[in-house]
Amino acid sequence: LFLATLTYDTLRFEYEDFPETKEPVWILGRKYSVFTEKEEILLDVTSRLWFTYRKNFPAIGGTGPTSDTGWGCMLRCGQMIFAQALVCRHLGRDWRWIKGKRQMDNYFSVLNAFIDKKDSYYSIHQIAQMGVGEGKSIGQWYGPNTVAQVLKKLATFDTWSSLAVHIAMDNTVVMEEIRRLCQSNLPCAGAAACPSVEADVLYNGYPEEAGDRDRLSLWKPLVLLIPLRLGLTEINEAYIETLKHCFMMPQSLGVIGGKPNSAHYFIGYVGEELIYLDPHTTQPAVEPNDSSCLPDESFHCQHPPCRMSIAELDPSIAVGFFCKTEEDFNDWCQQIKKLSLVKGALPMFELVERQPSHFSNPDVLNLTPDSSDADRLERFFDSEDEDFEILSL
Repeated sequence: LFLATLTYDTLRFEYEDFPETKEPVWILGRKYSVFTEKEEILLDVTSRLWFTYRKNFPAIGGTGPTSDTGWGCMLRCGQMIFAQALVCRHLGRDWRWIKGKRQMDNYFSVLNAFIDKKDSYYSIHQIAQMGVGEGKSIGQWYGPNTVAQVLKKLATFDTWSSLAVHIAMDNTVVMEEIRRLCQSNLPCAGAAACPSVEADVLYNGYPEEAGDRDRLSLWKPLVLLIPLRLGLTEINEAYIETLKHCFMMPQSLGVIGGKPNSAHYFIGYVGEELIYLDPHTTQPAVEPNDSSCLPDESFHCQHPPCRMSIAELDPSIAVGFFCKTEEDFNDWCQQIKKLSLVKGALPMFELVERQPSHFSNPDVLNLTPDSSDADRLERFFDSEDEDFEILSL
């Protein structure tokens, strides 16, 4: 045990965590300095829930795979971005995981929602089986849009979190649609009309307290996922500044995407590099025992995070935001509007009050490549990409 600790600490300080740069480090809406806050940066990164390939879990569907090595990386990234939403929802953005420190029950409830077994809300089993309805056979690789659609469906069963999940298609965020979704949390007119609905569904998972009832029932916490394509075969550099700004917003849940057929969960950036958690490590499945003492160290990346040049990012991504309150959402809208005024930053999506009348059918891909492009484009346009509209290049 002592040797393991020594090795870890030695590695931690010999490895170049971040370049020695005056550039700020941004992690999910928090700004850090490498020179004065290196420990804080590492603690913030380590505190994110890290989901990797696992082996020897119960067979998916009873007879399917017992490991997701080689095919589950985007599913794991979907779990990571959604776990960050649950952490913000139940623990807060300031919460930190410290090795060996006793954690609160809510933390284990969040972690249990992702454990590799069929009855966890967001397990690999649930995601893979729900994906069948999206046209993906078990063991098939997902793109960012497919995993977002599946997580939206699974969230409806998670009454504890009581989230409103919105996926903005056609590169358009319609404020009216989101308000309608988040304000659909009003109590039923008569108790007899919905006797099975528990109080925590109606009141955002909080115990009902005098005076809180009306306030808490007016807004379901929002998880906003925006699938985008920021170019054809590589990211158009005109979007890079806008992408960076997404990591600077306090509502940021990060970005899922990566390189072709190799997904990562991007949590921030420094200079021209993205900071990410990598699911491409196979760990043994964790046997759930008593939920309050689930062995959790393998769910936290305890070495410095990976980095890659923003220019290497595959153009097919999904950006995530979490707005716990209506004030958070209004603030996010204001920031997006300001961002459209930033010089040299091309907007990645449009923010509109109402659905425009010209709204296109999301199944129509607005692209007519000439024949010489066909081979080059083929690997990007599998069935999961039919929901994308190409942004102007």
